[in-house]
Amino acid sequence: MTTQAQTLRVFDTWASVVGVTEGDRYLVVSPFFHTFGYKAGIIASLIKGATLIPQAVFDAEATMALIQQEKVTVLPGAPTIYTSLLDAAAREGAAGYDLSSLRLAVTGAAAVPLSLVTRMAEELGFDAVLTAYGLTESCGTATMCRHGDSAETISSTSGRAIPGVEVITADADGKPTAVGESGEVWVRGYNVMTGYFEDPDETAKAIDADGWLHTGDVGVLDEHGNLRITDRIKDMFIVGGFNAYPAEIESVLAGHPAVSEAAVVGVPDARMGEVGKAYLLLRPGAEATADEIITFCRREMANYKVPRTVEFVTELPRNPGGKVLKFELRARAAEEATRR
Repeated sequence: MTTQAQTLRVFDTWASVVGVTEGDRYLVVSPFFHTFGYKAGIIASLIKGATLIPQAVFDAEATMALIQQEKVTVLPGAPTIYTSLLDAAAREGAAGYDLSSLRLAVTGAAAVPLSLVTRMAEELGFDAVLTAYGLTESCGTATMCRHGDSAETISSTSGRAIPGVEVITADADGKPTAVGESGEVWVRGYNVMTGYFEDPDETAKAIDADGWLHTGDVGVLDEHGNLRITDRIKDMFIVGGFNAYPAEIESVLAGHPAVSEAAVVGVPDARMGEVGKAYLLLRPGAEATADEIITFCRREMANYKVPRTVEFVTELPRNPGGKVLKFELRARAAEEATRR
């Protein structure tokens, strides 16, 4: 549960920071039942006087046609939206759309690889690509990059806390972690939900006595307070006693020239306890083998992080907001292991 006052204050801030203005033509792909579509879409457009252009069902080529037809200037969304557009634009016959009106992209909802941010600017033509972080329980926003931040900050972090909000990372004992050390992301401020509807027990688990919202996300803060989300606690798996965070591995995999998108899950292993399995979407026209991918990973990361198996797929299971459903991939991997 959140209040109207929270929503208006957070998304006036959000729209002002990212630079949505009157006259912008704002394409909303995220569904309206989702915080990003409703608050960063409808509410932000109403506050700033932008023209709202909704797209009921995402289709990459239909989106490019809509951008050309409606002269869209602002296109926020989950990282998969931009990956799909990049892949579609690379296909023969889909490269002729005029996307030159695009100026602003705001993304988040998952770890965003540096390679994706670079491609969004260079291949889709965005003048500005900003990243942000939030969750429904924080009224949709907790941290944001700002215009004027360095390219390194924008590409590698989700920015720093919005005004009036505190963000820290904490260890398993609830003690704040030092700069550069990983921990659970905690948020406190006017944006924290009033609670889960008619569920005081779950509310008490999520918000402690000091008002800190325990997000369940793992992150690292730099010396300027910029937050880098590394993963969800529940997605972490343990390889021979070492914590492996899928988002970190996926970011490296996305740097391979043949890989469009990666999803990594932990699967049971008799010797190591768990090991990584990577599900990969390849870029149009690209080819790669599992051995090539694993060799690439061994050059780029510690051995315990390297996926032991690689499966190439044509699609990944997603929710309506575009997030990959890791629990479905874990169930698929478990079923395959049982069959073997």
